[in-house]
Amino acid sequence: MSGGPGLESLVDHTISVITNDGRNIVGILKGFDQATNIILDESHERVFSTKEGVQQLVLGLYIIRGDNISIVGELDEDLDSSLDWSKMRAHPLKPVIH
Repeated sequence: MSGGPGLESLVDHTISVITNDGRNIVGILKGFDQATNIILDESHERVFSTKEGVQQLVLGLYIIRGDNISIVGELDEDLDSSLDWSKMRAHPLKPVIH
């Protein structure tokens, strides 16, 4: 595989992806290509709201086009699992403006 710098070390690890339209998608990185299109397994989208807790929408096996990715980061699974997402409140992210 070839692609974005550092993605090789994240294969088979849980990552968080912020898309250009402000979505937060979490899943296990299974692969990527030279255009940084990525494949996530066991993925879900976290939908933030100021009125209710974070909703986690199950996506399963999911492909994200590289031109729609703003940020990719490794997730600390221990810290992530210790958080009570149902009590988190936050404004949804706004789209990225290029």
